[in-house]
Amino acid sequence: MGFGPLESQYTRMRIMLTRPTSALILLILDACIWLQRTDVVDYRNRVQDIPSQFIYDVYDFVVIGGGSAGAAAAARLSEVCDWNVLLLEAGTDESFLSDLPYLYPALQKGPLDWQFETEPNERFCQGMRGNRCSWPRGKVLGGSSVLNAMMYVRGHPEDYDEWARFGNRGWSWQDVLPYFVKMENVRDPNIAGRPYHGTTGPMTVELIRNRSALQPMFLQAAQELGMKLADEVNGPDQLVFAPLHGSIRDGLRCSTAKAYLRPIGNRKNLHISMNSMVERILIDPKDRRAYGVVFRKGNRRQFVLVTKEIVLSAGALNSPHLLMLSGVGPRDQLQRHGIRVIHELPGVGQNLQDHVAAGGGVFLIQNPTGSAPLSIRLVEVNEVSVARDFLFRNQGRLLSMPSCEVMGFINTKYNKPGSRRGDVQIFMSAQSDISDGGTEGQAGAGLTYEYYARNFESWVYHDSFLIMPLLMHPESRGWLELPSANPMDKIKIYPNYFAVERDLDILVEGLKFGVRVAETSVMRKINATFIYDAEHGDTCNGQVGDAFFKCLIQHYSQTIYHPSGTAKMGPATDPMAVVDDQLRVHGIGGLRVVDASIMPKITTGNTNAPTIMIAERAADLIKYAHLPALAREEHYRQCASIDYQYHPSTSNTVTKVIKSSKKVP
Repeated sequence: MGFGPLESQYTRMRIMLTRPTSALILLILDACIWLQRTDVVDYRNRVQDIPSQFIYDVYDFVVIGGGSAGAAAAARLSEVCDWNVLLLEAGTDESFLSDLPYLYPALQKGPLDWQFETEPNERFCQGMRGNRCSWPRGKVLGGSSVLNAMMYVRGHPEDYDEWARFGNRGWSWQDVLPYFVKMENVRDPNIAGRPYHGTTGPMTVELIRNRSALQPMFLQAAQELGMKLADEVNGPDQLVFAPLHGSIRDGLRCSTAKAYLRPIGNRKNLHISMNSMVERILIDPKDRRAYGVVFRKGNRRQFVLVTKEIVLSAGALNSPHLLMLSGVGPRDQLQRHGIRVIHELPGVGQNLQDHVAAGGGVFLIQNPTGSAPLSIRLVEVNEVSVARDFLFRNQGRLLSMPSCEVMGFINTKYNKPGSRRGDVQIFMSAQSDISDGGTEGQAGAGLTYEYYARNFESWVYHDSFLIMPLLMHPESRGWLELPSANPMDKIKIYPNYFAVERDLDILVEGLKFGVRVAETSVMRKINATFIYDAEHGDTCNGQVGDAFFKCLIQHYSQTIYHPSGTAKMGPATDPMAVVDDQLRVHGIGGLRVVDASIMPKITTGNTNAPTIMIAERAADLIKYAHLPALAREEHYRQCASIDYQYHPSTSNTVTKVIKSSKKVP
């Protein structure tokens, strides 16, 4: 295929002309939700922002960050009636559109997204603008649980046993499983009765609805390749392929804001302040104890003092950033920007890990004669009937998941022989980079118009599916760097993907698995063809075999929202550890970190569920530290608690059930 500037300009013009139409459709849909879907609007239970003038001068606890971990931690701490808790969130409340699973890519690069980008590196993200990978992170109440793809994966038991072997007592699989059970409200009857799942917790877990005709074909293809099929990937065996479970309630997104905060919105001892950008944690340099927080709400800078503890839950990027701005971190970085070193912790911002994925695994297909399209294309989703299905019947394509319908884990030849913990996660999706013509996917991934034109333009809106492999256990480690002493300047991100060649080799095997899927008998019936085996451009200059796959991965390197490890948990004997096994910052009193940054090693699979589990466990650690046993029991005997379940008979309207019986944490 000939390629030149004209093709790139055509792609740019086509996408730019399409986006206003898509934006208009979203605006109309948003207005229709306001008029028709009172359960999504949920006006009576939406979190109310506390005005500046009503914020106390002193709180028992301040939680920084209202995301996946922070929302859960604040809700659990406020269960103690005598404790006043302030939750500070830099963003706003979640939008109506964020409830719709299909629309999650449209939320990226918008006002609910911090819009982070990595520093340029020629080893990866070569197809992105400026060689920078886009790293979406939620700047919204509920955090990245409002922006992510809602995939519910708890990780492998060996992940947590490994954490314990690193010297972190109380974090083995046996220790953390009760917290997964505690947080879950599993509604899939096929798995809800199993002893390792919960049905009374805040986080609703359901099967993704409105699955495409390709889903059974994905499962059949995996089975044909010798993979085991199961009901879920959170069972005893993770080396399986299964339909996707998500943090979903009645087909809609269940963020931690919806799960943990809306049911307790009338709790008098919990104040939630949105649009509140924390600038610094106040730490006494003499006794090295955190005693307050400085934050900006609108044009007003405010100071809040803390009598017990500060819980830092700003995420794997912003938590280390705030530690450094507050004088805790690598000495050289702090001194470079004139920040007083209160306590040197060289591990702050180090040990950065992510599940890097290989994008571009697009496979063209042909629909059987006379049948409806097998895949999901934007042109069909934009039809009025699809909006009508959602608005009046709570069904249809807007409840489907664009990035994955079937999930599985595999072992490559690089994994330990006989390992039960896969080294590659596989997403199988009935929608690909060409399904939306680049309207959302191209911008969300940060691809250049030239790269999109060269590789995908010839096939836009063609029926296709996507196989995306994710690297589970990277050996490469990245880091964060402080850009300045100004809290408004975003942290510099160096993911350092593929610094260890083995990481790249493992992802190559993941792409090869995708090609084998297309070669199965079930996929040959629909003429599944790897897009790069059809007519395509010369991005990789005619390379073939493993060299081509490596080139493809290095051009289309993609994050899956899983940054972690940047304030890792470990004993004081580990010079790079930032928090101990109680999540207390080494050398600093009254300060804990509670989010994915504490993971010493990234878990196997999506990290949102493990992050919420960390918050659940942290809340109990804090309660046990500040409440004697008798006081804990007295609190749960006398203080009315909220049943966090949303009952199906009331749709998405909260039903508050006051429990009079004693509830032990």
